[in-house]
Amino acid sequence: MKQITASITQRGQVTIPAEVRRLLGAKPRGKVVFQIVDGEVRLAPVEFTLESAYGSVTPINRPEDFEELIREAMEEHTEEVIREMKSR
Repeated sequence: MKQITASITQRGQVTIPAEVRRLLGAKPRGKVVFQIVDGEVRLAPVEFTLESAYGSVTPINRPEDFEELIREAMEEHTEEVIREMKSR
């Protein structure tokens, strides 16, 4: 069994040594998971994240036209304000 020692900063951070990062296939801004099994902590690459899943599923509907939705919301708000002003 090989052991690699790393220091913990005052903020509780640890730099993952390069050899371990290579073994995990970890890249900058990547994710790792700490697994606690029978009192032991294991470090593993994250297999599935929201970021990795994004774009892997085809949406049922086309993307919404957000500009049109904003226009509709503004029109509805304008009509509501006019109704309130008339009721005064």
